[in-house]
Amino acid sequence: MKNELLTIGPVTIYGYGLMIAIGIISAYLVVEYRAKKKGLPYELIFNLTIWCVAGGILGAKLLYLITQIKNIIADPKSLLQISEGFVVFGGIIGGILAGYLFCRKHKMNFLTYFDLTMPSIALAQGFGRIGCLLAGCCYGVETNSPLGIIFHTSKYAPNGVRLIPTQPISSALDFLNFAALIFISKRTKADGQVAGFYLVFLGLGRFILEYFRGDLERGSVAGISTSQFISIFFIFIGLAIIIIRGISVRKASLKED
Repeated sequence: MKNELLTIGPVTIYGYGLMIAIGIISAYLVVEYRAKKKGLPYELIFNLTIWCVAGGILGAKLLYLITQIKNIIADPKSLLQISEGFVVFGGIIGGILAGYLFCRKHKMNFLTYFDLTMPSIALAQGFGRIGCLLAGCCYGVETNSPLGIIFHTSKYAPNGVRLIPTQPISSALDFLNFAALIFISKRTKADGQVAGFYLVFLGLGRFILEYFRGDLERGSVAGISTSQFISIFFIFIGLAIIIIRGISVRKASLKED
């Protein structure tokens, strides 16, 4: 794995940044395509994407700073490392909040666009985790398994040690989440349920995978990692959305009958 893919003069193309860019572009194209197919106004999809990306970056950085508050107090200069340190869950929360504000601003049905965008978020995450693999961040614990991976030039993961391949596993789960959500979106009738399933699938996968992560500096809450703690909330919020929206549609259907 190598993060510095190509250098042309003073410009260096990094694998992590490239994968993030591919993920964002792919997510945007899929959202726009699905909006057109569903007959939804798609003219504002580009601006919605910009808002969500900006909110996601801010949220990811803010949550990282929260998990590192003790280290920041001990060494305030660490705040100057703007390009490093992001937490996926913070990005998801920030992106959702930004999307909600955008929909309110333009008088768009938030739940409709919530469902429209979340499969693409899973798709973008899949590419992002490939970037993590190239960079060596989000690495796994040591293992003797022949399926383990060994980093040699990573500035994050321990080099020369066989590790559980948490990045490709996470990437595969994200792509699987994307495929499952597209399948579900064709069968659900209540706005918000696709997004609810996204939260449940993401929370379950991340909660389990956290047991195999080796980067423990991200903090813990009540004996579990910060990400596992947030995963529990994602799972219950997702289940609540699925159930409540399903009941609402069922009641509306009975009234019409």
